Amino acid sequence: MSMAHMAAERSTCDRLRAGAVLVRDHRVIATGYNGAPPHMDHCDDVGHLMEEGHCIRTLHAEENTLLQAAKFGISTDDTTVYTTFSPCYHCFKKLFAAGVKRVVAMQVYRDTSVFDACQKAGVIFELYEPDPHWLEYLSTLFKELPKERIEAVKGDSDLSRLSF
Repeated sequence: MSMAHMAAERSTCDRLRAGAVLVRDHRVIATGYNGAPPHMDHCDDVGHLMEEGHCIRTLHAEENTLLQAAKFGISTDDTTVYTTFSPCYHCFKKLFAAGVKRVVAMQVYRDTSVFDACQKAGVIFELYEPDPHWLEYLSTLFKELPKERIEAVKGDSDLSRLSF
C-alpha cells in the first residue's frame, strides 16, 4: 500500500490524487495514478474537463495500471490491485475483465456498489488495515535517511565515492 501512496504523489488531477499497484506472486507488475494520457494536458496545468459532474481529462489509477501492463505485454491474470481508494464501478469492471482476483483499498471512495460487484464476480475485496509499526518505519525512512543522503551528496561533488 505504501507504493500505491507513492504512485498517488504523481497524480496530476487535484480532484483526487489516487495511486494503484498491480501485484502478482508478491511482485509489482504495474503502477498507476490519476492523470492525463501521455502528451495530453493535465488538470493541474489547464483545469478540469468536466462531464456530468466528473473530470474526464484523466485516467484513473486503476486504469493506468492495466494500461501499463498492456503496453509492456504483461498478463494481469490472477493479480491483486492495491489502491488508495476503492475503485469506481467502471474501473472495477476493467479490473475484473483483466483478471484481477483481489482488490485491497486503503479507503472507500463514493461508490459502494463495487462491494456487491466484487462479491458477485468472485473478486476478494479488502479494506487495508495499516500496521502502526510499518507506518513508524516508513516515517523514519522518508524523514531521516534521504535527508542524510542528500546532505552527503551536496557536500561531495565526487558521487562515485558515496555508497547508498
